Amino acid sequence: MASGREPSPPSKRQRKLSCVQIDEGSCKRQVSPLVVFAHGAGAPSTSEWMIRWKNMLSEVLGAVEVVTFDYPYILGGKRKAPPKAEKLVDHHSDIVKRAIKMHPGHPLVLVGKSMGSRVSCMVASAKDASVSAIICLGYPLKGTSGSLREEILLRLSVPTMFVQGSRDGLCPLDKLEATRKKMKCISELHVIDGGDHSFKIGKNFLKSTGTTQDEVESIAVKAIADFVIRATEES
Repeated sequence: MASGREPSPPSKRQRKLSCVQIDEGSCKRQVSPLVVFAHGAGAPSTSEWMIRWKNMLSEVLGAVEVVTFDYPYILGGKRKAPPKAEKLVDHHSDIVKRAIKMHPGHPLVLVGKSMGSRVSCMVASAKDASVSAIICLGYPLKGTSGSLREEILLRLSVPTMFVQGSRDGLCPLDKLEATRKKMKCISELHVIDGGDHSFKIGKNFLKSTGTTQDEVESIAVKAIADFVIRATEES
């Protein structure tokens, strides 16, 4: 969804229970989640990566809608340097409120790629937020100065899942584990072995493990579905 465009009105079918995939040939019936999916700093919601993950999440979660949007600084395809994450919270919150208005009664799941995951956490920490789960895809724990950006994570009370590549320089896994131990909310970590900040795995590594990029990402998405099922049941 581009900025300023309302989420699509839900159909009667979408308001009913949907099938959330658990494993091959197995699913669980539950109220369809509403997903708001924020892009990273360098690419808009129309990037190939965002579209691919939007489609995967929509299918595996049985979502009533996966709402994507562009932050103002990147509208029109312009590649400007992003502002501080805090300056994007109001726009992100407005998108969430419009989505909830179009799909009332559905558990809200915030998903973000890199910078978008930081802003999603900020939105979820607001007092008036009603978020069932947060999914951080490549959380940028380490700032450009090398300092850890964990403050917002330590304030969260919403179940939070991290999907991280083992070769992601912006999120050393040992540092993330140390942060998770300090978090007061439920948190889980799914590691994509050999993956970089966007989960891309080198051909030699894939060959050595006898797997493919699609298979690895499919496993990650199913782990997300399992987490969302448990989080929405408890919310």
